[in-house]
Amino acid sequence: MKITEEQVRYVAELANLKLTDEEVARMCVELGAILEYMDKLNELDTRDVEPMAQVLYEAEETATLREDVEGPTLGAELALANAPLAGAGYFKVPKVIER
Repeated sequence: MKITEEQVRYVAELANLKLTDEEVARMCVELGAILEYMDKLNELDTRDVEPMAQVLYEAEETATLREDVEGPTLGAELALANAPLAGAGYFKVPKVIER
């Protein structure tokens, strides 16, 4: 599947990225290769493959996740202790979306 420069620029704008003409050209090639690979994967016959929500089997010996056990919470004061900027019980961060 071929991806156009217009599509790359549109997605870059949605992601608030400023790409040079060289980067747009490179992204056309790289994203096009990814989409071609996805098309190739779509050719695989998956009729006999059952859908999975995750790769672990429920509660079997091979499961690598621990049991979810409730424990004490961290607390706002301790959570904010190392924050570069905090106030009124919240993390403060710079505004990043300016449109």
